[in-house]
Amino acid sequence: MAQADELYKHREDVASAKRAIELYDQLSPNNFEAAWKLARACYWIATQGPDKDRGAARDRGVKAGELAVKLDASKPDGHFWLAANLGEVADHAFKLFAGKYPGRIKKELDRVFEISPTWQEGSADRALGEWYFKVPGMMGGDNKQAEEHLRASLKYNEKSISSLYFLAEVLAEDSKRKDEAKALVQQVLAAPIDTDFAPEDRDFQKKATVLLAKLNKK
Repeated sequence: MAQADELYKHREDVASAKRAIELYDQLSPNNFEAAWKLARACYWIATQGPDKDRGAARDRGVKAGELAVKLDASKPDGHFWLAANLGEVADHAFKLFAGKYPGRIKKELDRVFEISPTWQEGSADRALGEWYFKVPGMMGGDNKQAEEHLRASLKYNEKSISSLYFLAEVLAEDSKRKDEAKALVQQVLAAPIDTDFAPEDRDFQKKATVLLAKLNKK
């Protein structure tokens, strides 16, 4: 496990991330920690890895998340990473099938919130905020609720790069709140990188630069 964890720390190197997946996979059949970490590592490849590997990583991540929940449904990790991987599957599914995923994703995120609202600096609120923002209104999406959840997540870490970025995305949808969105983007760019989530934070800062450019054109 320690070797896999060390490899995952260097996940920006695709070979390192893939080797971590192999090691977690070997440990995962009866090991809750290995199962949810496998789901997390698969999510990384599914979102940041080579295009040719992303589809298989999404499917593998869902299975790992399901296994983690089966091994210990009382902890948030499995539910969260199952929801994350299901989200990626939904984003890449044909429209005909994509509609079956939002309810299941929200169920897993609601479970994370029920188990521990404070887990990983309000990750349940952060993810629910993203859910309400991305899901169509006819399926439960609501930008007001998205904003509420994202602001709630910021109570645990007011400098969370991911929460600030997602909130900026929500506000950017409202032409009357463009200046607020810009201010949040500036906070994203100025916020310190979290050493545990450095690759993810750097990616959000890149996205923030793109979002700021779009806001400046409007």
